[in-house]
Amino acid sequence: MTMTITHLLYLHGFRSSPASNKARMMAATVAGRHPGVVWWCPALAASPQQAMDEVLQGIAHWPKDRMAVVGSSLGGFYATWLAERLGCKAVLLNPAVHPARDLAAHIGDHALWHDPAQSFSFDPVFVDELLVQEVPRISRPERYFAVIATGDEVLDWREMTGHYPNAAIKLLPAGDHALSDFEQHLDDILSFLALA
Repeated sequence: MTMTITHLLYLHGFRSSPASNKARMMAATVAGRHPGVVWWCPALAASPQQAMDEVLQGIAHWPKDRMAVVGSSLGGFYATWLAERLGCKAVLLNPAVHPARDLAAHIGDHALWHDPAQSFSFDPVFVDELLVQEVPRISRPERYFAVIATGDEVLDWREMTGHYPNAAIKLLPAGDHALSDFEQHLDDILSFLALA
């Protein structure tokens, strides 16, 4: 018997924020259909170590067998790290697999997509922090559901699917990195999550 999920964490991607379209759409859908579910979408620190330390503090009192995490892009990388650490369900939206490699070229200052007035600095040490968090292979594929777009212009869909062998994967024939058609996948995501 699968436990129903009562607590849901959403982790945004690099240069994103809780104001992202997917985060806001998911928050509204969960609030509308599952008003009893605890929802948290924190603004993640630029430092991967700090980001995960703050998330772990924030969910310290959550019931681990009744929580799940949704992560987009870099948030999908973090969600995988959390799912392996906590044993919870994870939904991954075009998840980054090797962000230390990919973001090494992005050292420096960046503006947020949804609020260009806000910026942050991505330091070289953050690449090392990402390396430490890499999950070589997932342990229990049944805990994972991934929505992956073959049309992703940022990440390679083959690498993404290859990192989650035997997991439930919804492979889109086209699409983009932002999953502009995210609304069409909400029912499948919620079905996998089995929210209370």
